[in-house]
Amino acid sequence: MVTIRRKGHAAYQIHYHFVFCPKYRRPVLVGTVSDRLVELLPDLVLSLDGEILELVVRPDHVHLFASFPPTLAPYQIMHRLKGATSHTLRLEFPELRRRLPSLWTHAYFVGTAGHVSSETIRKYIEAQGGV
Repeated sequence: MVTIRRKGHAAYQIHYHFVFCPKYRRPVLVGTVSDRLVELLPDLVLSLDGEILELVVRPDHVHLFASFPPTLAPYQIMHRLKGATSHTLRLEFPELRRRLPSLWTHAYFVGTAGHVSSETIRKYIEAQGGV
């Protein structure tokens, strides 16, 4: 079923598939760090007026499939999500500060998906396993 969201005078259906990694692709997203990241991201996405469609945290990368309003560019979304999660996780887990100069790399992947390919992306992300 097609879900069309509305904001102001816009009706939209924008689905982004983001993939982002810790610095040096170190496998630090495990155990309680991974659990905490899974707790943080839904609230942050909601604060940006977005909706998580799928989330998988692997030890060395994160897959986030989500819908956001057209008022936010992908770089703004990543900047806010990576900044807030890095700040919180590095405060709560001091070992991250010792192992990495910053939690996330500057780089990320983003792709957009229409209704037809959204299910394909969900299956791909589910096949990745993780949390």
